[in-house]
Parts: sequence; structure tokens; C-alpha cells
Amino acid sequence: MQTTTRCFIVLALAAAPLRGQAKPAPDADHAVSTVRGVWQQIATYITQSAEEMPAGKYDYRPTAEVRTFGQIVGHVAGSQYMYCAAATGDSARKEDDIEKSRTTKDELVAALKASTAYCAKAYAESDAATRSAITMFGQKQNRLWALVMNATHDGEHYGNIVTYFRLNGMVPPSSKR
Repeated sequence: MQTTTRCFIVLALAAAPLRGQAKPAPDADHAVSTVRGVWQQIATYITQSAEEMPAGKYDYRPTAEVRTFGQIVGHVAGSQYMYCAAATGDSARKEDDIEKSRTTKDELVAALKASTAYCAKAYAESDAATRSAITMFGQKQNRLWALVMNATHDGEHYGNIVTYFRLNGMVPPSSKR
């Protein structure tokens, strides 16, 4: 019995490395898919916020020194084009074009949705494609960096949007169940 037990232990130990080989390969595009998930959630909250904020509140700003709600929406739309153009290798777009040229809720919501659809193409790229080098803000980076920065930037401005909602007695989309 001792010999049989030893044989099973030796066979189990010998087979252990084979179990690791049987695992499926990790997602080949794990980096982009991870960042895409973060971005999609934030972009959805921003779009819902833009749709829910009454048109009459698009000119609301808590203090004279900060952007209006509408300007934040326009800024996010413009910056998404800028970052995602860098991520895809498209021609650069000016970050403030939309913020300076669109003022109504309908115009800003449409621009935001269009920039989000444009970015969805960038977030559909493979990890390999996002390893390509870019120069942005005077820094040498890669395209994945541009996607991460876009998601981060959107998150920063969603924080502003949450505050604007709360100051107007509204519940932001991320706090609704």
C-alpha cells in the first residue's frame, strides 16, 4: 500500500505541470479590452448625464471660473476625438473645436455621441496595434497610452458632472440603481 501511495504521489506531481499547459491562452488583447471596459462605463455615464441634464441647465456653472455644463460636454467630445485620433493614427483634431462651436443641448449630445462612436473604433484595436509609437503633448508614448489617457480624462470630467448634478439637486447616473 505504501508503494501504491508513493506511485500516485509521484504521478500527481509529474502531471501537475501538464495542468498548467491545459489552461486556455490569456486574452491576446487583454490590455485594450481592460481599458475599453473602463472607458465604456464612464462614456455611458457621461452620455446619460448629457441626455438627462435639462437644456436650461447647460449654461450652469458653480462659479465664474469653471466651464458650464455644456462646455464640459463639448470639451469631453472634443478631447475624445483628439485622444482617439492619436490612438488610431488618424490626423489630429483640435481638442476645443466642439466646445467652442456647439452650444445647444441637441448639438452637444449629438457631438458627444459621435465622438464616442469614433472612439469605439480606437478601443476595438488589438494590443499589437496599440504598441505603435506616437508623440503626444511632446511625449513619446504608444497608442495604448492615448486610450488610457482618454478614459482617465473622461473619468476626471465625469467627476465634474457628478458635482454639477448634485448642486442642481439631481442624482448622477452612476448613483442610480
